[in-house]
Amino acid sequence: MLPSKAYDLKMLTESVSATGNRGHGWCFGFPPGITQEQWPLDRLNGFPLKHAFTLLLPDEYRCHGPEIVALSFFGIAKNEHHDGGATPSPPIVLALEATEPPTDQLLRKLWHADRSGHPRTHRMLDILDCEYAAILLTQAEFEGPFCHPPDYDYPPMLYGIPRPRWLEVGTAFSHWEENVGSSREPPFEQLAIFRDFGQIPDKTLEFNRAVYWTPRATDPNAGKAPEETYGEGVAKSGYQDPHYRLDGKYMTHDWADGHEAMHIGGTMAPSQQIPQGFGPYYVEFEEILGGFNFGAGNAQLDFQNMKFDWACG
Repeated sequence: MLPSKAYDLKMLTESVSATGNRGHGWCFGFPPGITQEQWPLDRLNGFPLKHAFTLLLPDEYRCHGPEIVALSFFGIAKNEHHDGGATPSPPIVLALEATEPPTDQLLRKLWHADRSGHPRTHRMLDILDCEYAAILLTQAEFEGPFCHPPDYDYPPMLYGIPRPRWLEVGTAFSHWEENVGSSREPPFEQLAIFRDFGQIPDKTLEFNRAVYWTPRATDPNAGKAPEETYGEGVAKSGYQDPHYRLDGKYMTHDWADGHEAMHIGGTMAPSQQIPQGFGPYYVEFEEILGGFNFGAGNAQLDFQNMKFDWACG
């Protein structure tokens, strides 16, 4: 049965502890229920992809069966490895593609690690060929121990690729640094990123922020595949454009008022066009949900078909 509701998603100014209630999930920090050997590596440079968020899915969005209740999403390091596109290291790429383990000790570790992935890992590339991954989780995994990122004796530079800053200070603080910079002086309270976090993030790998979802009061697009209609009404899937034209003006339907920018399913609000081929089981999110560089835009993850897309604002 298709979903009957969409769910608004918020990042809270509180953390989820390793031993406490996991709630609806969290962003930044550590993923749960996997081993270091199962942590997905960036196959372009050998470093671990950063954990962006772990999300408990509402019951009606558990499209992979009732035993799969959550997912963890991983992405490329924001600035070090994403300067307008993917930055591959040829020795790493060749080593991970090899049919036999390399003789170099570090490359050999990475080769074995890349073949020890979680059985429900799904890898994706964006339009710039940057790496992302999602791991589908059972209830036991969602409630499982937090996993620290692997460290295979990475040097400061690995075959020409810099060690990502988040491995030293955590994903949240590195996102803070990238947005605020070292020259900015307090007070910080007027900054949107400060309000999002509720503080300056701790300079630790453990620091995370809880996420929380609530059903939207009204969203006629729940359970429908998003399709672009350019303000011209209803698509073949039954998906309704939240906008319409009136006397030459671009208007928003009353039912779309109050929808949060981040959400699970329902009406999509991409920074540019609706990505093609997405189904109704998706999450739309902004840069703050794990610390991304979407050019001030947003992203969409179809966690049924394992498609990922983002666009600049």
